[in-house]
Amino acid sequence: MRGLSRESFAAVEERFNAVAGSADLARLADDLFAVADLLDREHGLRRALSDPARVAEQKAQTARILLEGKVSEAALDTAVAAVEARWARSGDLADALERLGVVAASAAAEAGSQLDSVEDELFRFGRIVDANPDLRRALTDTGVSAERKLELLGTLLDGKVTPVSLLLIRQVVAHPRGRSLEKGLAEFGRLVAEQRQRLVAVVRSAVTLSEEQKQRLAAWLRSSYGRDVHLNVEVDPRVLGGFSVRIGDELIDTTIAGRIEEVRRRLAG
Repeated sequence: MRGLSRESFAAVEERFNAVAGSADLARLADDLFAVADLLDREHGLRRALSDPARVAEQKAQTARILLEGKVSEAALDTAVAAVEARWARSGDLADALERLGVVAASAAAEAGSQLDSVEDELFRFGRIVDANPDLRRALTDTGVSAERKLELLGTLLDGKVTPVSLLLIRQVVAHPRGRSLEKGLAEFGRLVAEQRQRLVAVVRSAVTLSEEQKQRLAAWLRSSYGRDVHLNVEVDPRVLGGFSVRIGDELIDTTIAGRIEEVRRRLAG
């Protein structure tokens, strides 16, 4: 989000924080996802509720009529605050509600001491999908109904991941909202990490890192970036030796393969 929408999101987030403290966080997340999905389906409704020319109270009243009794009070308050705000584009309204849904889910995981598990499970599921083209195709095929995709997820993940991870993965799969599956999982993983104001580092190593090695690497990254860093470690024999760390757009590459590629680039130049 940019400019006006970023300012509006900050105001809506403040209202969300005020009501989330006493809310059932898992239900709040589910309800906010449902409202975002409704706005994605009903384009006319989304345009009407995000129209800057309409009086904010009129939009709020419309939202109350549509949602009262169907979602929790916390979700209703958040949705009303969102439609009262001004957005640079209509899609930002649904984006804001989905994002706050992820925040609510993350808070639920943190309250249950499962935040680390959720981060790890989102990352691992992304890698499983990346390594299984047939599974990826089944979960992204527009010719397959959302219900069938969710049935498949249930078969694969029920009882094997935390409820919050399953909720977030279901949202990405059933409602891609123009994102690839990989991008959606990465985006949700970043938002989950932000619950503790941590950065997410993807580490690629030729061999499995010991707990001591991971702790030393995390401590070094924390001192370098001034923030806690959650490590998602991926074993990849193609790196040949050493390891690489990617945080956002920044890459720290100590692998032999990376050094070879750097020499090739220099020779080519």
